[in-house]
Amino acid sequence: MGIRYKRSIIAVSALTVAGWLTASAQTPADSAEVSLDDCLRIALSESPTLRVADLDIVRVDYSRKETLAQLLPQVSFGGQYSRMVAKQVAYMNMSGFPGLGGGSTDEGGSGDSGDSGSTSKAARRGSDTGIKMGLDNSFQVGFNASVPIIAPQIWQALKLSDAQIATTVEQARASRLNLINSVKSAYYAYLLARESRQVIGESYDMAALTHDIYVKQHAVGSASEYDVLRTSVAMKNIEPQITQADIAISRARMQLFMLMGISIESPLRINGSLSEYEKTMYDDVMRLGSDYSNNSQLRLNTLQTEALRRTVKMNRMSWWPTLSLSASYNWTSSSDGSPFKNFRWNPYSVVGLNLSFPLFQGGARSARIRQAQIQVKQAEFQRQDLEHSVAMQVELAKDNVMLNVKQIASSGESVGQAERAHDIMQQSFEIGAASYLDLRDSELALTNSRLSYIQSIYNYLVAGAELELLLGNAVVPGEETSTVSFKPTFKTLFTGETTVDEPAAK
Repeated sequence: MGIRYKRSIIAVSALTVAGWLTASAQTPADSAEVSLDDCLRIALSESPTLRVADLDIVRVDYSRKETLAQLLPQVSFGGQYSRMVAKQVAYMNMSGFPGLGGGSTDEGGSGDSGDSGSTSKAARRGSDTGIKMGLDNSFQVGFNASVPIIAPQIWQALKLSDAQIATTVEQARASRLNLINSVKSAYYAYLLARESRQVIGESYDMAALTHDIYVKQHAVGSASEYDVLRTSVAMKNIEPQITQADIAISRARMQLFMLMGISIESPLRINGSLSEYEKTMYDDVMRLGSDYSNNSQLRLNTLQTEALRRTVKMNRMSWWPTLSLSASYNWTSSSDGSPFKNFRWNPYSVVGLNLSFPLFQGGARSARIRQAQIQVKQAEFQRQDLEHSVAMQVELAKDNVMLNVKQIASSGESVGQAERAHDIMQQSFEIGAASYLDLRDSELALTNSRLSYIQSIYNYLVAGAELELLLGNAVVPGEETSTVSFKPTFKTLFTGETTVDEPAAK
């Protein structure tokens, strides 16, 4: 029995070691860790929102090409067939040709011939009969081409398209800035939830340790049952907080992965700590600026106002004349009877100039110009209001950053004092100089000070990200000086291989 037991132990140990080796071999793939910079790179390369913005730029560029195509020659090939159902009848009055309705129209006149009356009657009968004209079948095929020579509206439309492309590019930039801000906020929220869970877990461990001490003391008769129950209740009261912290971690992780554009089932692990940012926060505060010229909303307003001014110019160009060159080369054929035979093709060509000078359109052009001018004035007024709003938000954000810096310093000092007070109370409790209530109060004070400390760091980071968004000076990690952008994928994160995108043509 002992030998079998030993063999079983050896077998279990071997399986444990094999499983540990297998898990170690899979660690690079299953426990890939990403920092904030990695999260931003993945989001900028995988986010569907940015892909939509980039495709919008391509779409507007194709719209400009569509406008440019109006300045190029337009060539078409076509054909036409018509069947004569009822031929046109022509009546002619030709003197000297009685059969075609000619002759004298003076019935009372005299002539040398005695049959002048009969001739006039024949002429009237020929005039009433008429002549049918045209053939049964008519074919026409050929090429038609035209090219504008003077087209002021199209020229201004091209400039308007350039302004629209610039606006779309700025909108894509705004989407990137908003995504960077959202990813940073979600990343900081995840760190806050995780570290809050750690602080609450430490509080639970302290309460559980105290409960175990009282249980042991109660077993030997040195502690009452009330003390055991009181410590048990204190421990149970922390368990819902732990559950809430776990849920907060899960939600923050899903939110971050959703913004990154990857599956929420991804095995990626988020590393980092809020306390790491305290080391550089004073340097960051010293570099705070107030230049909001790169604010995305202001830049969009400027570009949209320019586009509206170009719209005014384009509408004014509708008063100008247009000149175009046209040319055609066709073949015609006409025949009687069956349309499938007796073809007689004859080519002909035409070249001409078409000049159009618009004179009056019921006031529609003036109304369009007035509308565009009003829109320009509206954009200018919006610019003033928007600039005042952004300036105020920047100052508030800076004040918020400075306030949180002071709060971090105060909370850090409070954590140190709470830890010292808890150590003193712990030692006093161990020697019986302090009650459990005193110890519990010190534990709660320590927990609250730690939570306040990490919360103040989180508030500082979020305020800094908001200020960065308002100033519009967010920098993509790794692209400060490089001319290429590294876009990590799951393959690069798990295998260590790197892929580099070619720099975009400027």
